[in-house]
Amino acid sequence: MTAKLLEGGALANQIRAEIAREAKVLKEQGRQVCLAAVQVGEKPESVMYVKSQEKVCAEVGIAFRLVQLPSAISQAVLLHAIEELNKDPSVHGIILQLPLPARLDARLAQRAIDPRKDAEGVHPINLGLIVYGATQRAPCTAIAAYSLIKSLHVDLYGKEAVVVGHSQIVGKPIGLLLLHDYCTVCTCHIATRDLAAHTKRADLLVVAAGKPRLITKDMVKPGAIVVDIGVNRVPVLDAKGQPVLNEKGNPKHQILGDVDFEGVKEVAEWITPVPGGVGPLTVTMLLRNVMEQAKQDAK
Repeated sequence: MTAKLLEGGALANQIRAEIAREAKVLKEQGRQVCLAAVQVGEKPESVMYVKSQEKVCAEVGIAFRLVQLPSAISQAVLLHAIEELNKDPSVHGIILQLPLPARLDARLAQRAIDPRKDAEGVHPINLGLIVYGATQRAPCTAIAAYSLIKSLHVDLYGKEAVVVGHSQIVGKPIGLLLLHDYCTVCTCHIATRDLAAHTKRADLLVVAAGKPRLITKDMVKPGAIVVDIGVNRVPVLDAKGQPVLNEKGNPKHQILGDVDFEGVKEVAEWITPVPGGVGPLTVTMLLRNVMEQAKQDAK
């Protein structure tokens, strides 16, 4: 058996096309949809994500506003900047770019965002609403993975679902979302004593642990659906285990998931590649959250 690829690109394009149509309608009514991003300092990973957001916003007709703050700012200044965006009626979604400097409290800043404008779906109110089945502003990565699973149109009722990783914005929300489909959900984490004993029972295995190639072929049930959310940047090694250098003499890196793709694809029925699986949908869900608020404001 060779698993079929569960890729997010086609679904992302479909959703973005719908967002673009909705943005056009609102613009014709004199309403420009806007996402505001708050960035503190200029860490490379944050800068790359900002550029990705800006690019996709332009593609679907959503205005993108970057609020650039110096890395030396105080918590009070950061909270004031967020409050100004909360009060701005032209802004429909706010995202706080992470990581923040270590001295700043990211959770406090995220809680300061108006839940209605919480583009990432990470405010405690929006996280809590998932318990009631509300997904309008669920965390982007969690709802991206869930949407990809649902795109298979597989009957999830009674399926054994195992989620590896229990983060507040990925693992826990996915578990709750799958419970609404009457999956029997097991969540594994760092304290799980025998991980393989759980994963081998899974009809649906969702992995978001942040550990490259954690899940191997022998840990997966034949015919399972495997959703790999991990994105790990690791050095490329040669046959002797030494780092491979590029033309500039710097170590080469590759992106790996939390699943050993080459091995697991031999036993799974469906598997997400990394990159190319959940990733393309994540920013798309961010924009969908913004659009939902813009439509509510237009009523």
